[in-house]
Amino acid sequence: MIRRLGFAAVLVAMGVSMLAPHQAEAQSRRKQPPPSNDPAQMPIAPVEKVFPLGASWSVVEFNGKDVYDRRATLIVDQNLRGTGFAGCNTFSAAAYPLRQQGFAVGPIAVTKRSCDSNTMAFEKAFLLALRGTQKWEMVNGQVILSGSQGKITLRRSI
Repeated sequence: MIRRLGFAAVLVAMGVSMLAPHQAEAQSRRKQPPPSNDPAQMPIAPVEKVFPLGASWSVVEFNGKDVYDRRATLIVDQNLRGTGFAGCNTFSAAAYPLRQQGFAVGPIAVTKRSCDSNTMAFEKAFLLALRGTQKWEMVNGQVILSGSQGKITLRRSI
């Protein structure tokens, strides 16, 4: 009989120790305010922006300076191929719009045309900035590409 009482006491002790975590969880749930159905208090999930594929873009600003005397363009097609004109030569590269508005550009293939030294200097700086692009942003209908080599602002073109 004493053994049975001892065994029953052990079972009761085990049951209490197993219920303790559940009781603590239930008490913590009681302390939290109930979820609100008010839309003003609900957190808003960030909306993932979509890069405008297939559109033609012209450079309007490069590293904070207006670009009105150079003709540089960029198109990223549905196959994630970036092509365009850099001021003297045409170029092509893999261009990947990534999550959280990241942007990656692969090695750039460029034609071998030769132009005056100012045009070639602009083209080199533009292509280096394009290759170094890490982020993109859409602001007032313009695409802004930024990275370690500079910032390129593009406006939609025909």
